[in-house]
Amino acid sequence: MSPDQPRRAEAVIDLRAIRHNVALLAGRAADSGAATMAVVKADGYGHGAVPAARAALDGGATWLGTCSLAEALDLRAAGITAPMLSWLDTPDVDFAPGIEQGVDISVSSLPELGRVATAASRVGRPARVHLKLDTGLARNGCHPSEWPALVKAAAADPYLDVAAIWSHLACADEPGHPSIDAQAGRFHAGYAIARDLGLNPLRHLANSAATLTRPDLHFDLVRPGIAVYGLNPVPQQEDLRPAMTFRSTVVLVKRIEAGESVSYGHTWTASRATTLALVPAGYADGVPRTLSNRMSVWLDGQRRPMVGRVCMDQIVVDCGDHEPQLGAEVVLFGTGTQGEPTAREWADTIGTIDYEIVTGMYRPRVVRTYLGEVAR
Repeated sequence: MSPDQPRRAEAVIDLRAIRHNVALLAGRAADSGAATMAVVKADGYGHGAVPAARAALDGGATWLGTCSLAEALDLRAAGITAPMLSWLDTPDVDFAPGIEQGVDISVSSLPELGRVATAASRVGRPARVHLKLDTGLARNGCHPSEWPALVKAAAADPYLDVAAIWSHLACADEPGHPSIDAQAGRFHAGYAIARDLGLNPLRHLANSAATLTRPDLHFDLVRPGIAVYGLNPVPQQEDLRPAMTFRSTVVLVKRIEAGESVSYGHTWTASRATTLALVPAGYADGVPRTLSNRMSVWLDGQRRPMVGRVCMDQIVVDCGDHEPQLGAEVVLFGTGTQGEPTAREWADTIGTIDYEIVTGMYRPRVVRTYLGEVAR
């Protein structure tokens, strides 16, 4: 961390890692004859949607996926012209700007289909829609009992162009889970209905895990999300490189005696005289409070335990007899290649998933720094 660029809490995003990961994923897809949609929703899983999208496209993705239409329009406003899909909005969203900007829109119900068609008629051009079938996740998507009516209505409307049908897998991160084949079977049946009505849509089903483990489910397009950012969703080794490092710095060093306690509630007491380092990053910056007394950091070439409760703005690190310099870099999580903690380690410790850890870095006080940017 440069001394002339102080950072309380900093997420360092390596765009080279994103390019590498997407090249790997897109290569797997290409082997099956499929294109790749890089999912950049939730501000690129906390990595920054626009830089992540550009890196993903550089890496071989040809599509981008977002949750909301607003996210897609932000990418368009940044000058990104690649095909993109938006798939979950509230009933009051006006789809017209998305149709005007060439954003494909997912539809899961007849009422939603009507809203998209109405917006398209106002714009004066057909909307490209991806009809979503609920094949067993029981979340978003059209129930199979209502699917024939949805497809028939979409096929008959002159303001709708059915570009694709799609669905989402519930347990792809558990290779061999029986639900995967069951969902694939329902997806095949839903596609057959679309074909019987004279449609020839693209098909997409595979998320990150299925992209890595189920080439038979790649179809025309795969939709990797978390793997784009180097976090592995499956229990097998893959050459994925975590793109995010979360770091801070030492702002105060003090010596305490045996018997002195640290932080709120005095949940940790020194058993010996020791040196403490204060780090200005806390739960307001994305450090889960549930990691109190359960985490370590990478400081001056080795792991050192965080002691006491995680506070809103700061944590305390036990350095023993080592005295770090003010301004010394503290890595809270990173790639793990030097032995530092990882986002997966945080997640495993507190019983969550690494998706939640990295998306939680999208916070006002966390400064983002990018490595490996490409001049444009």
